Amino acid sequence: MQIGFHTDAFNSAYWSFEQCLQWAQRNGVHFIECGAIDGVSWIHGLGYQPHVALWEDPLLLRQKMEEHGVQFSQLDAAFPLSLPEGATLGVEYVLHSLRWAKLAGCPRIDTTDDRNRPEGLSDREALDHMRRIYRQILRVAEAYQITINIEPHGYFTTKPEFMAEMLSFADSPFLAMNMDTGNTFIAGQDPVLFLSEFLDKVNHVHIKDVSPSLAAASRGELTGIAVSHCAVGDGVNADNIRQCVSVLAEAGYDGVLSIECEGQGGPMIERSLEWVRGLLKDS
Repeated sequence: MQIGFHTDAFNSAYWSFEQCLQWAQRNGVHFIECGAIDGVSWIHGLGYQPHVALWEDPLLLRQKMEEHGVQFSQLDAAFPLSLPEGATLGVEYVLHSLRWAKLAGCPRIDTTDDRNRPEGLSDREALDHMRRIYRQILRVAEAYQITINIEPHGYFTTKPEFMAEMLSFADSPFLAMNMDTGNTFIAGQDPVLFLSEFLDKVNHVHIKDVSPSLAAASRGELTGIAVSHCAVGDGVNADNIRQCVSVLAEAGYDGVLSIECEGQGGPMIERSLEWVRGLLKDS
C-alpha cells in the first residue's frame, strides 16, 4: 500500500497546487489527489486554491509533478450525480475531467451523490437516473481506460444496499469504489463492515478520522465530512481505520491510502502522515 493525500487539506491555508507538490516532495509522499475545477476561479487564478483547473495544460503539469516525484492517484470530480443537474452539468464535468486526466496520467476519477434524496424523486427514480448517468460516463471511461470510482458520501452511497446496486450499474472493470473511513462512520455505518462488504470493488481509499465532538453531535445525521478537523489517529475512528487497513492488507490491496484531514498549513496532516506510516509499518 502507498500513502497519498488530498489537497483539500490545504484549503484553509489558501495554498496553491504548486505548494502542495512542494509539501509532498519534502515529506516523501508520492501520490496526490485534488479537485478538478471546470472553468475559471479568481481564487484559484490568484494561487490561493490547492486544486487544478481543467484549462491548465495536463502534459506540462504532469512534467512538473514528475520533477517533484509525485503522481496523481485520483482526480476528484465529485459533483452530486443524484441531482437532476447530474444528467447535464455532472456528466459534462466528469467527462471533461476524464479526458484531462488521461493526459495528466491520472488513472481514476472520484464521483458521488448528494447528501439528500433529490426533491420530488423516489429512491427508485433517483437510482434509475444515476444508472443512466454512470452508463453514459462508463462508455467513455472504458475507451480511455480510466476507472470511475463511487465514493460513499451521500444519501445513497452511504447505504450498503444502494451502494451495491450502484456498483452493479454496469458490468465493467472500470466501475469501482473509493472507500472512505470517515464518511461511512459519520453516516452511522461500521466502516470495517462496509469495507468488507465491497472489498472486491475497492480501488482507492480515503483515510479520515472523526473528532469526538463531531461524532457526538452528528453521527447518523450527516452522510459525509467535507474536511475532517482531526488528525488521523487522534479521533474516535482510529481503531476502525486500523482494522480497515488490516482487512485491506489481508486482501492484498496494493493501492493508495489517501489521507483526508485539515492540514493547518502542515502540522496536522504531518501528524496524520506519521500515524499512517506507523500503521503500515506494523501491518
